[in-house]
Amino acid sequence: MSAPTPRSARLAQSPAVLREGRWWLVGDAGAVPVVDPSFATVLDGFAEAVAAADRAVADLRARPSKPSAFGTGDRR
Repeated sequence: MSAPTPRSARLAQSPAVLREGRWWLVGDAGAVPVVDPSFATVLDGFAEAVAAADRAVADLRARPSKPSAFGTGDRR
């Protein structure tokens, strides 16, 4: 079972925010909904890529660390 999706989430450090399944562009002056389906699809894809990258980093951090082969004095 996957974790519940938050009701609101900012996409990386962008002005794009997903609120209750709909993309919004948020700024100091307010927010406007993303009405272009092509743009919303691109935002969906980017959000999926960011989530996959976050999972990959978390998986790498969860692995036990192994000593590196670099820096052991075996230079040529």
